[in-house]
Amino acid sequence: MIIPTILILYTLVFFFLRILPGNPVMAVVGTKNIPPEQLEHLMHMAGLDKPLYVQYFDYLKGVLHGDFGVTLAFPMGKPVWDYIAQRFPATLELALWAFTVSVLLGLLTGVIGATRKGTKTDTAMRVYSIIAYTLFIPWFGMMLQYLFGIHLHWLPTSGRLDPGVNLHTITGLYVLDSILTANWDALVSSVRHLILPALTLGIVLSGAYTRLVRNNMVDVLSQDFIRAYHARGVADRKVMWYALKNAFIPVVTLMGLQFAILLGGAVLTETTFSWPGMGTFLVDRIDYRDYNAIQGAVIFFAFFVGIISLIVDIVYALLDPRVKY
Repeated sequence: MIIPTILILYTLVFFFLRILPGNPVMAVVGTKNIPPEQLEHLMHMAGLDKPLYVQYFDYLKGVLHGDFGVTLAFPMGKPVWDYIAQRFPATLELALWAFTVSVLLGLLTGVIGATRKGTKTDTAMRVYSIIAYTLFIPWFGMMLQYLFGIHLHWLPTSGRLDPGVNLHTITGLYVLDSILTANWDALVSSVRHLILPALTLGIVLSGAYTRLVRNNMVDVLSQDFIRAYHARGVADRKVMWYALKNAFIPVVTLMGLQFAILLGGAVLTETTFSWPGMGTFLVDRIDYRDYNAIQGAVIFFAFFVGIISLIVDIVYALLDPRVKY
């Protein structure tokens, strides 16, 4: 399903971009003071004077050869892949940290709610899941910025490193690169910059995990094999571990789906925290109507999410022997 999904997304993005008013050339140079012949020349250089079906298949042919084209807006002619290679590690680092926060919070609150079913604590965990799930990322991010950045001055509110901190990048993941190069100043700075955006996105996504883990744990804890464990005097900690293992199987599927949502949420988070990742790159390119850059970023995201979903399906089958492909 990865290939048809990418084709459908590419087709939708291709035609929606061209329905919007303007184009990359007009977005950069304007149309008031430019001679028509010069505008035509720039349109020809960008390949925008070709019929739509020719543009569609030309770009698709390039993608099949690993070529995402070049930017059509300022700066013109730079390979889109260079931007993706530069920006994606920042998005991936934010996504991994936010993903970790969401899973840990969801597991913790879900287990607490399930083990205290029917109590005020259980009600509080369910209320938390609803509130977290409905939070608007930019608003919530700005609230955290105001509280921890502006009011308390504990954490930075934008960027990935403090001014004056230098880091030799290897993978583009600043925390990992800081450890690999033993740059402890950069490690502290990069972690401090990650805390607020990762918390923002992680808390918002944790609500779904809380509800799913809690409901599955309640169902598992009511089954006969759990009663048998208790009857045999198995320690409560071990019983909870067995219950969590059984309740965790549906959570794995949600983790794959949430990772796709997480990349979409990263766009909102990155623009809120001025995080130099794929999200801010996409917003910037949309402003310029840079067709190639937007198409390339969407195709790359779709392929990455497809691979993650494939891995989740494989892991699901490994965890649950009843699942066969």
